[in-house]
Amino acid sequence: MTVSGGQVPAISRFTPKERRLIARLRTPELVQRFLSRLPYNAERKGETLRSFRQVVRHRTAHCLEAALFAACVLEQHGYPPLVMGLESADYLDHILFVYQKRGRWGSVARSRDPGLHGRKPVFRSVRALALSYFDAYVDYTGAITGYALIDLHGLGNFDWRFARRNMWSVERFLTRQKHKPVKPSRARVKRLRQEYSDYRERYGKKPLYYRGRETWTEIPKEFL
Repeated sequence: MTVSGGQVPAISRFTPKERRLIARLRTPELVQRFLSRLPYNAERKGETLRSFRQVVRHRTAHCLEAALFAACVLEQHGYPPLVMGLESADYLDHILFVYQKRGRWGSVARSRDPGLHGRKPVFRSVRALALSYFDAYVDYTGAITGYALIDLHGLGNFDWRFARRNMWSVERFLTRQKHKPVKPSRARVKRLRQEYSDYRERYGKKPLYYRGRETWTEIPKEFL
């Protein structure tokens, strides 16, 4: 069974357990808190791309699964199902759910990196929100090279909310979207990469020294 891409599914489509969860997670902040407490899906038994329903079932999510989960929950509370794609120089891209509150942009996200989770709704533009991730994205190989705002309505009748199987069509849809370029100076990336490398060598963990942390949402306890 499919749901039209532009139509929010009726709450009756959800199981009682799912309905209780949706009722409880009524704001982006509450969804972020829920996702931050879920174990990150490291895909140890093979790659996955699970729907909202399967995330609820398995109680774990990686970045794209978390973004789809957030979109499914929050569209029930009036938020459009929008995600942002961040392209990286090493092709390890990141996906996050994005929303507006009083005209400012914020996000909900889950990641293996402490600085790539959600952002409070304080950014004047989508670009400003994307650039808030730039410094924390740089590691041994990664650096943001582009971003895109994507409406999941574009998936048409594909059932990204309730699908039982892995949804590789969603991944292909997202990667085909045109991204706006981000072109930092090579010197800046080199400096950030060296700082990251030095910190990892000295302390043996991922850094949290970035400017702008006051705009970040809750960091999962595993990074503290």
